[in-house]
Amino acid sequence: MSINSTRETLLRYLNSEHGDTSSLAPDVVFTTMATGEAYQGPAAVQGMLHYLYHVAFEATAMTRVMLFGEDHAMFEGDFVGKHTGDFAGIPATGKDVRVPICVVYDIANDQITHARVYFEMPVLFQQMGVPAS
Repeated sequence: MSINSTRETLLRYLNSEHGDTSSLAPDVVFTTMATGEAYQGPAAVQGMLHYLYHVAFEATAMTRVMLFGEDHAMFEGDFVGKHTGDFAGIPATGKDVRVPICVVYDIANDQITHARVYFEMPVLFQQMGVPAS
């Protein structure tokens, strides 16, 4: 794939606020690197992201840096919002959070095939006012 194609695929996906399933390969996998949890398939990925951004938190991703290669892309930014629902067994605290996040995407045939999500859980727990596990 060309760098432009990679850029177009990722931007289409991010600009849809994770709603564009045509950007996800049928066997896409999103892996949370801190825990090893993996979500496979567009429905599982969308379910996880919906829960994170609209149930456990009311949040958005604020972009700092995006990099694009021929078959890979990288997003670095901040997960910004309010803790509004249960997350990791912790009931809603109502606290505002701003957590560094980095996602490395593998892209083939104009679709995301894998995403490795690096999310600063200790920062999140500290901002929620609970001890990190």
